[in-house]
Amino acid sequence: MTARVLEREVREILSRKVTGNLLGTFLLIPEYLRLGCWDLIKNWTGEEKDGINSKLALQLVNESALCVNRIREKKSLNHRGFAILNGLPFIATDKEIHKLLDSHTMRDANQLQINLARLRNSLGHYKGDIWAFDPHRIVTHSKRIMPKKKSKPQTRSKRVLQTFFCVDAETGQPFGFTLNSSGITVTEASLKLLQMMSTALPEKKSLLVADSEYENSAFISHISRSKRYDILMPVAKFKKKMQIIKNLDYKRHFPGYATAETAYSYKNRKEKVRLIGQRFGESKTNYSYKPFIATGNKLSLELLTENYPKRWKIEEFFNFEGALGWNRASTMNLNIRYGKMSLALIAQAASYQLKKKLPKPYRSWTAEHVANSIFKGVDADLRVNKNTIIVTLYDVPERLRLKKYYENLPEKLKNEGVNPKIPWLYDFEIDFRFK
Repeated sequence: MTARVLEREVREILSRKVTGNLLGTFLLIPEYLRLGCWDLIKNWTGEEKDGINSKLALQLVNESALCVNRIREKKSLNHRGFAILNGLPFIATDKEIHKLLDSHTMRDANQLQINLARLRNSLGHYKGDIWAFDPHRIVTHSKRIMPKKKSKPQTRSKRVLQTFFCVDAETGQPFGFTLNSSGITVTEASLKLLQMMSTALPEKKSLLVADSEYENSAFISHISRSKRYDILMPVAKFKKKMQIIKNLDYKRHFPGYATAETAYSYKNRKEKVRLIGQRFGESKTNYSYKPFIATGNKLSLELLTENYPKRWKIEEFFNFEGALGWNRASTMNLNIRYGKMSLALIAQAASYQLKKKLPKPYRSWTAEHVANSIFKGVDADLRVNKNTIIVTLYDVPERLRLKKYYENLPEKLKNEGVNPKIPWLYDFEIDFRFK
C-alpha cells in the first residue's frame, strides 16, 4: 500500500466520523508530541520520511498503553478508532509486526532506550541522584531448551526471560533495561546497563542501590573504581562478614537501632569498600545484625535509613507498570522481545506525563487501571473540523480534571513551544471536548 493510498483511506475514515470506547487513547497524542516520540520512532525504524514501518511501531506503543496482548489475532480493536490513532486505516497483522521487530537488532533497541532517556532527562523525569537496580525475571512458556531458574529456593525451576531494570529511585521512572538469555550473569547485564546510563545521561555523581544478588566482587570492584557511581547493597550473611560486624563498636542512633562500619576487601581484590553493620535490639541477648556493602562518603545512618528504602521504588514499578508489557514473554526471539519491550517504555513515558496531570489520589493508578478507566473506559466520538481532529469524550469524571489540560489543546501546545501538528496524522491538529 503506497503512502498516497494510506493517506486517502485515513482521510476517508476521518470524514465519516468514528465512535467507540477506545478514543480515550487519543489523550496520549499530545504527550507523544511533548516527548518528541515520532522522531524517536523514526530513528529506530530508520525511515527518513513518515513511512508505514514507523506507524506500525506506533501501533505497538499504543498496544502497550492499552495493556493488551495478542489483540491482532482477536481483532478486538477493529472499527473502534484505534487504527486512526496510529495513522493507519487498518490494524497490522501479527506477520507484519513480527517482520518489523525481527528486522531490528538488540543494539537498535539499546539505542532507542538511550535516546528516550535523553528526552526524559531533559523533561525532568529523573532526579538522577539515586538509581535502583533489580533483575526482573519473566516466566515464559516457550518450548525451547534453555537453563531454568528458581525465583525462590523452595520453588520449582522455570524457564524465564531475564531482564535487568534500572529506575530513578526518587521519581520511580525507568531509565531502561537490558535483556538477555537465561544464562547471562547479573554482573554482565549490570555493567552493560551502566554503560548505557553513562552514554545517555549527563555526568553526575549517583548512588546505586541494589539487592544482594548484585554482590559480586567484579561488579563491586568496578563501582569502587568509578568516579561517577557509588553503591549500597545488603550482602549475604556469610560467617566471615557476620563475625566482623558483630565485633564492631556500634553507635546507637535510636532505641533498638545502631550502626558501625569497617573497611573490607574481597578475595583477590585490592579495592577497599565499606562493610556496614546494622544492629537491631536493646540487649545482647536479642541483638540481630544485617551487613551492607557501600562506597562513597555518605554517613552510614543516611545510607541505611534514607537512601536504601528508596530501592523499593523499583518493586513498585514492576507492580504498577508491568502490564505495559514487562510481565509476559510469549517468544524468546530476543530481537523481537527487546524491540517490543523497549517500545513499551515510550508508552510508559507518555502515560506518566498524563498521570501527572491527574489529582494526587489518581496518580498512583496502575497502568492497567489507567488503560481500563481512561483509554478503554470512556465513550467518545471523533470528527474533523477543517485541519483539527475533534475528540468528544462523554461522561468523563470531573474529579480527573482532564478538561483543564486538554480543551483548547492547540493553543496550549503552542504556548509550551510544541508544534501542535501531528506528523503521523498528516499534520492534523487535535483538540478535545468533554460532555
